[in-house]
Amino acid sequence: MTVRRPGFAPGRHPVSDEAINPMDGAAMGMALELLGVSKTFDGFQALAKADFAVETGEVHALLGENGAGKSTLMNVAAGLYRPDQGRIRVRGREVELSGPVAARHLGIGMVYQHYKLVKAFNAVENILLAQGAPRYGTGLAEVEAAIRAQSEAVGFAVDLRRPVGSLSVAEQQRVEILKVLVAGAGILILDEPTAVLTDREAEALLTTMQALARQGAAVILVTHKLGEVQRHADRVTVMRGGRIVASADPASLTAAELTTLVVGATANPVHCPATRIEGPVLAVEDLAGTRSDGLQTLHGLNLTIRAGEIYGIAGVGGNGQTELAEILMGVRRAGAGRIALAGDDVTGTGPKLRRARGLAAIPADRQVYGLAGDLSVAENYAVGGLTSGRFGGWLRVDRAAIRAGTEAAIAAFDIRGARSPRQKASLLSGGNAQKLVIAREFAGRPRFVLAHSPARGLDVRATADIHRRLREARDAGAGVLLISEDLDEVMLMSDRIGVMSRGRIVGEFDAPADRQAIGVAMVHHA
Repeated sequence: MTVRRPGFAPGRHPVSDEAINPMDGAAMGMALELLGVSKTFDGFQALAKADFAVETGEVHALLGENGAGKSTLMNVAAGLYRPDQGRIRVRGREVELSGPVAARHLGIGMVYQHYKLVKAFNAVENILLAQGAPRYGTGLAEVEAAIRAQSEAVGFAVDLRRPVGSLSVAEQQRVEILKVLVAGAGILILDEPTAVLTDREAEALLTTMQALARQGAAVILVTHKLGEVQRHADRVTVMRGGRIVASADPASLTAAELTTLVVGATANPVHCPATRIEGPVLAVEDLAGTRSDGLQTLHGLNLTIRAGEIYGIAGVGGNGQTELAEILMGVRRAGAGRIALAGDDVTGTGPKLRRARGLAAIPADRQVYGLAGDLSVAENYAVGGLTSGRFGGWLRVDRAAIRAGTEAAIAAFDIRGARSPRQKASLLSGGNAQKLVIAREFAGRPRFVLAHSPARGLDVRATADIHRRLREARDAGAGVLLISEDLDEVMLMSDRIGVMSRGRIVGEFDAPADRQAIGVAMVHHA
């Protein structure tokens, strides 16, 4: 297989005085080096002096849990983030990337997990759009022919004239890869490229990437799947907590050793177990569900949660957790299966009836789905009480009761920064906004609590408070479903742990659970 050059090119940007040939196969050696890279977001250190290097002609896997820093490091390499500290070298030359365009002109192309395509445009139009300043002198027909030749060269079967919105997920991914190849990328970064592909599609894609590397490209494969690393990578680097913890030939490591490197030590965290577990409060049978784009993400999922326990779901993001949470809340319809809440079949019902049956929900994105930022703290707190009648009804609102209830919640839940119930909710910090959501949801003594990533982005103090509230709900008799991509949080909080992969629960563990066993289930079923 030979990588072809299209018959057009984007306008050159003055990145450096001397152009770098991104696919100069003769210039073997280091293609990309990131040296001592650090990056902080709002006080959170996402990268801590990370070193990473990929050679020309190799497929280099970057492995780690969610939040390990993999995507942040690659976003630095692609010019999307500027490092706070550290250096970048391309083909042995130190460079300063002013943005993604500068990275592209140095031959660095990144294919993101969430595709950046205009659904109404066809493949040719999307590829042209990504070039910035294409030359149209040769005519669109010749441009399309050049793209088609590139597509055939790498073995991608894509209908270039169909709107990409009507293409399959695998075909859309091929368009994304063609975008960076046509732009001249010789350093390819693929972020979780097989997350939504079938086994056959994934194998074909990774085989193609190996062939590209043998032709002189450098391929970085950001992944969490051990099987892919061991079958297709020439080298693997493992990240944990924003740091590089190992870099080795994957053939020199067993699957167990890789798992330990990814999830860390196997010591169990301190756990506060449930004291009284009773009968089922939620029963899910053969649940099927799809994403908004129609891709099926839940495949016959079965789940039972009992009153008085916290059931934690561990797993890499993108395996159906979001769709499960939305279906349980009633904001997304189930494709098939049955949901029973407190003994009643609620499969076809909406959020109002489910809340009346005792559902409380802490969504993953509190700012978008948990709160209305332009409304006051009191108005956000009162919503649940209005639907239940606690603060009157929509036609006759008891404003005095709302104010008194809100002030009591501010004090009880230590919602700092809420100077007045009339203050806009958008002015609260992340931790205090989450406390407001929990104060509202727990006001009615729920029977079932759905908590999706409840401590995401919170500091240690706020996280500890959120965890305490979830335990209190459990100890008061509620069943709690904790969905989190933070394995430490799941292990710390859960009485039982289910590992979710490809839209199913693939393993269950009673607390105290073995961290490595959970890690094995997470990565070996991925």
